[in-house]
Amino acid sequence: MANPIKYYVGVDGGGTSCRARICNLQGNILGEAKTGSANILLGGQIAMASVQDAIATAAAQAQLTEGDYSQMSVGLALAGAEQKQAWYDFMVLPHPYAAITMNTDAYGACLGAWRGKEGAILIAGTGSCGILLKDNRQHVIGGREFPISDQGSGAIMGLRLIQQVLLSVDEIVPHTPLAQRVMAHFNHDVDAIVTWSKTARPCDYGQFSPAIFAHAAQEDSLAVELLKQTAADIEMWLSALIRRGAEQICLMGSIGERIRPWLTPPLQAKLAEPQGDAMDGAIAMAQTGNHNLFPPEV
Repeated sequence: MANPIKYYVGVDGGGTSCRARICNLQGNILGEAKTGSANILLGGQIAMASVQDAIATAAAQAQLTEGDYSQMSVGLALAGAEQKQAWYDFMVLPHPYAAITMNTDAYGACLGAWRGKEGAILIAGTGSCGILLKDNRQHVIGGREFPISDQGSGAIMGLRLIQQVLLSVDEIVPHTPLAQRVMAHFNHDVDAIVTWSKTARPCDYGQFSPAIFAHAAQEDSLAVELLKQTAADIEMWLSALIRRGAEQICLMGSIGERIRPWLTPPLQAKLAEPQGDAMDGAIAMAQTGNHNLFPPEV
């Protein structure tokens, strides 16, 4: 006979980090932890290792042991879950939990932001994705992963930065203090940038976003142009959600939280404050277990 569920676990995993939150049946938070990337498109086993590490760390904080894992229902809100084959490949991996259900990180964030009710969000973090839950339907825009999608994200902003820095080295565009800072990061070696780019992940490009915001505050022309372009991309996604019926939108993620002053007033007026986060949404998924993006294989 299967062990009864005693704990709900919500996991929010993206290109930069994986966060886990453990609650009891009454909704009290017992433990919370953060580990490495859990984008399943970067490798299902890598993502599963991050998930299990985050849950283990949160469990230790909650004074739970491996013996308690079989009493955990786990909701996974993971980047890359929209890719069907990657979803299936991940879901067949072994795990010690009583049950898991998986949807995208955007879906989990939307559930959390609107406390399980219908609504819309736009995530602009390492990656980007918009989602509208309306009339029992899920409308998704973007989110097709770096580098072919993810406009308005830290990864795309970082990619554009590197491109402009190389143009500045060739004296095609101004070599601003931001460009100088990036070159110093690579020891003023263009070949080092080229070599780095061959294996750089979205989070590697996204690491430059804080510097872009910081230099924009100092009116660095390159930083200002990058933020203007990022704001335009985010406005494109917001407008697309509005055309699909969104009345208010929660703008979330590390870029979304900082880009608001760069948006036009009419779109700023459409923004709402999220009532919860993606881990809240993932816990809601764990509670019912019926939020899988694709039907489980029989």
